[in-house]
Amino acid sequence: MISRRTLFASTLGITGGLLLPTAGAGAAPADWSRAVVDSTIARYPDPASLGGWGYTRGLFLLGAHRVYQRVKEPSYLAYIKRWVDNFVDVDGHMSRTFDNLDAMQSGNLLLVLHQETGDPRYRTAADQIRDRITSYPRTADGGMWHATGKTNELWGDGVFMAQPFLLRYGIAYGDQAYAYEEVTRNLSVYFRHLKASNGLLYHAFDADGDAPWKPDPTTGNSGYFWARAIGWTAMTHVEVLEMLPADHPRRAELIGNVRHLAKGFVRYQDPATGRWFQVVDKASDPGNWTETSASSMYTLMLHAALKHGWISGGAYASAARRGYQGVLRKVSVGSDGLTNISDISEGTNVGDLAYYLNRPRNTNDLHGLGAFLLMNERLAH
Repeated sequence: MISRRTLFASTLGITGGLLLPTAGAGAAPADWSRAVVDSTIARYPDPASLGGWGYTRGLFLLGAHRVYQRVKEPSYLAYIKRWVDNFVDVDGHMSRTFDNLDAMQSGNLLLVLHQETGDPRYRTAADQIRDRITSYPRTADGGMWHATGKTNELWGDGVFMAQPFLLRYGIAYGDQAYAYEEVTRNLSVYFRHLKASNGLLYHAFDADGDAPWKPDPTTGNSGYFWARAIGWTAMTHVEVLEMLPADHPRRAELIGNVRHLAKGFVRYQDPATGRWFQVVDKASDPGNWTETSASSMYTLMLHAALKHGWISGGAYASAARRGYQGVLRKVSVGSDGLTNISDISEGTNVGDLAYYLNRPRNTNDLHGLGAFLLMNERLAH
């Protein structure tokens, strides 16, 4: 029987040979998700060598778990567990504070491991993050600050770091009322402040107007549309809407946010590559370049929004198809037989145009590997 996902992918024209990039020294694997996970584990056989507790590791390993859910390869789950166990002691305690949203994202792995193993240590560790969310500082209208040291600042990258975790926690442990209200309020507040009329989102907002990145004195917004910040927000809306009750009072608003972004994504997609630029609306700038992690995130959102009926139409289907093809052109197989994903922006703060354009263009950066896995599991399988 043909799966719904395969059937849907077929309607976008992204099955068969179109899945295979032309670049690379080796033959294209049948399963790019597995190839990316296997290649990353080969490069980092000891999970500790991935690095410390942080959102980039959490993103990649969340993507690896999505692959595990499909293929049931025991070594994938074991790898995730070994990484997490570096930070959770025998009593389930984590020796860290959670004073920025980035530190919360890997909490999704605690929920995954509690579900997969039943070990109560992971629930205990997740409780630490949930308890911190209650006391975490917020703007006057309820938006969680990007970090306790960034007073009243909201960054578009921040919503993915805490809100899906909180919603999953609430659903898993009977805390739905708080989670539904808190998560949807944060998405509403963030989107309202960052929304631009062109279908995009500014990178950041500062309610005080005194951030070192010089917010606009009238709006409090930063000056540029950085691709991945918008992508984080787009992915968050998909993850939240897929868990939110159909009758939730803010559901229509969140779908409206997705439609706003979908229009912007179609408007600014590079017709030559199918990807999106590091500074999304400045394709003509000679220093600009198409960025792979954000392009994966935009493609993911467009595909999910079409699947769920939040958007419809040939322009969106075409954008999703061309986005996927464009991302796959940045995936290759090296002479060592391992996969590579190129042109991934390094972690990025709020800055001016030159800062964004001059960010390192990394290969196999975990931002891009994780985003690719989350996208590819939806589109290819």
